[in-house]
Amino acid sequence: MNILFKPIITEKASKISERQNQYTFLVNNKSNKIQIKKAVEDMYGVKVDKVCTINYGSERKRRYTKNGIQNGKSNSIKKAIVKVAEGDKIDFYDKL
Repeated sequence: MNILFKPIITEKASKISERQNQYTFLVNNKSNKIQIKKAVEDMYGVKVDKVCTINYGSERKRRYTKNGIQNGKSNSIKKAIVKVAEGDKIDFYDKL
C-alpha cells in the first residue's frame, strides 16, 4: 500500500512550510498518522514531530442535460500536514 501520493505545493502550503516548518501531502485514505510519519521519515530523511490529518468528503455534482438530470461525484481525499523537527527541511524541487 502506497502511503504518500504527492506533496501539495500551493501558495498556502508554501507559506506554512516557510514560516512554521510544516509540509502538506496528499495521502492514502486508509493510512493513519503513524504510517504517515514513518513514510515521511523514510522518504525524506527528516524527523517528524507532529502529524495532522484532514479528510475531505466527495463533492456531489448535478448536471442538467437534454437527456435529463445526471448525478455524479468527485473522489474523497485525505491530506496530512506534517510538522518537521527544528533543524530539518524538505526540499521538493531538488529531485526535478
